[in-house]
Parts: sequence; C-alpha cells; structure tokens
Amino acid sequence: MRILVLAPHPFYQERGTPIAVKLLVETLSEFGNEIDVLTFHEGEPLNIPNVKIIRIAKPPFTNNIPIGFSPKKIIADVYLTFYLLLLLFKNRYNVIHAVEESVFPAAFYNLFYKKKLVYDMDSSMADQLIEKWSALNKFEGLLNGFEHWAMKHADAVIPVCQYLVEKVKKFDPDKPVFILEDIAFKSNDKGKNEKIKDITGNNKIVGLYVGNLVHYQGIDLLLDALKNITENFALVIIGGKTEDIEKYKNKTKQINISEKVYFLGPRPLSQLPYYLSQADILISPRIKGKNTPMKIYSYLASGVPVLATDIYSHTQVLTKENSYLVKPNPEDMAKGILELVQNKTLREKLGNAGKEVAIKNYSRESYKRKLKKVYDFLNSEND
Repeated sequence: MRILVLAPHPFYQERGTPIAVKLLVETLSEFGNEIDVLTFHEGEPLNIPNVKIIRIAKPPFTNNIPIGFSPKKIIADVYLTFYLLLLLFKNRYNVIHAVEESVFPAAFYNLFYKKKLVYDMDSSMADQLIEKWSALNKFEGLLNGFEHWAMKHADAVIPVCQYLVEKVKKFDPDKPVFILEDIAFKSNDKGKNEKIKDITGNNKIVGLYVGNLVHYQGIDLLLDALKNITENFALVIIGGKTEDIEKYKNKTKQINISEKVYFLGPRPLSQLPYYLSQADILISPRIKGKNTPMKIYSYLASGVPVLATDIYSHTQVLTKENSYLVKPNPEDMAKGILELVQNKTLREKLGNAGKEVAIKNYSRESYKRKLKKVYDFLNSEND
C-alpha cells in the first residue's frame, strides 16, 4: 500500500507524539508499505526504508515550535494543509493516516479524493484547547462537534488510550476503533556510565521521577510529601527546563528537603531504560489528565515498582496488582513512599507484575499485532 502519514509537529524530535509517529512509520515500513510523511519544517532527519519525509517550507515566525497548541503551530498547520492538497493532487495514495489535528483538512479533502482515512487520535483536540484556554469551556459542545465530524468521516479511529476509546464510542458507537497504546522505550547501549547511586549514596532507597516539570505533573505534591519522610530515601528527578529546575530547587531549600532531592536535568530518551533500572521506586505524581503518560509503559517494562496517583490518567493502565496507587495528596504519597521503602518484598512483587503486563500488552510485538489489525481491516474494506 502507498500511505500518506500526516505528522503536524516537528519531526523527528524526542518527545511524545513524534516518538509515536516514528514507531508508526517504522512498523508500516516493516509491513512492506511505501510511506510519505508530510510534516513541519523543523526536526531531525531520519533514514527509514521505504519512508520519504516531506517538509513544508518554513513559515515566518515559526522557529522552535513548542509542545501543544500555539500560534506558531497554527501557522505551520495552515502550510501543511496546502501541502496536503498538492500531494493528494500529484500522488495516488491508498491510505491517509492523519495524526491529531491533521485529520480535519484530511477529512475535508477526502470528501473529494475518497481514500481510506485513519484518524490517529493521540489526544482529544477539544480537551487540549479547553485545558489550555479555560475560556473556551463555553464552546465545549462546538469543539466536540468538530471532533465528532472528523471521526464520522474516518474509516477507522486509532485512540492511544481507553479514555479516547470511550469518547469515540460516545459519539459513534458503530465506528471501527482500534486502541493502539504507546510502548516502552528501547535501550541504547551508548553512554551508559552515569550511576545514580554514585550521586545519592549507595545506602539510600532511590525514588525516580522522569518527565517535564509542568504543574499538572504533580512535582509540588511529590516534594511536599518528602517533608514527612525521615527514612533513608533520596528522590532523583530527570527532565525539566532550566527555569523549572531552578524553581523547584528553591522550593526544596524553602521546605528543608534539598539534601533528599537530586535534579539531574534532561537525559536522552534512548537512555531512559538504563536510568529506570537503577531506581528502587518509579514515581508518577500527576494530579490531572486523561491520556496515559507515555513514560508509564517504560516504567512498567523496567521491572521496578511504580508508585502513582490514583487518577484516570494512570488507572487506564495501572492497577493495584501491578503498581502502588495513592490519592493525589502529599500525605498519601508520603505513606506510599514509606511502605515501599520499608517493604522490599512488596517492591519485588509489584515490579515483577508490572513487567509481566508490559511484555504482554505494551511491547513492540504487541504494537505490531495491533497495528496490523488496523491495516488488515482497511485492506478487507477494499475487497
């Protein structure tokens, strides 16, 4: 099949959706398809067999397009919309695989071009906009209506988590839906020389958080929990912008826990499994959200026990059998840390259970099986 993948973001970059798109096109290539990827002007070059990356021209005022919606991203989306029309006019594609907001122009053009259309739903556009700009809450019905229109005109929808499956089914119970979760990151053997316990001290139980330091990630909750920890415990934080790291370093000093917290800054995602394997507890203190954080799959695959807040963003994947869930407040987070610090048997039990779930449901092989079902369905529709 000849497939046009629409990737409305800088590609490639080591961050959420671009990572997922890279996995997608690598897998589609392995299936023997020919793929064009239409994407933004920014991003690292990739060399993947049978994959051609087509970039839009650089629009004005669009250097360093950030994560999420922004004026820069909207301008680049407009350019991508025009390039999409040119590609559909010039080339004969079997499938348009539209990621996130690119489904809207794709669905419109497809009223005329009549290709198979896949809506790769990495998030809810309506939810994202309302979360970013709360004033849009009064237009929730209209925004959901646009999303419903895109779902209606897609031949198949691929949500990344159960919450999005439920949203699609609420709008259109008969729509073909194939959940395709993220998977654990693969380890890279380069640069494996930083030992976390050389930094914290070998005698300490190490809790590790990996990710950005945006408010909804719950870093304030986690640091406040440490005020109640007197055990031999150290918290290591990987990730974050310089200004956020400085803000939280200052907080640790203000609440007298700076000797327990180590900020390592960003590290390559390819090294994530290496760092996770060195921890005794992996922590996700997120306080809100609906999509499952991508890192959760790597957390589980590491075999290290996961401590997470009991919110829907986590519980679509995490259960009391494969992780330690606590209410999203400092007191319960502190209790969870203390119990895991003191109970090595429980740590081993939860770590093993999490790894078993990751191998069964969130491995590269399981991803291939799920994606193949989608494209087998599209092929059967052509018969």
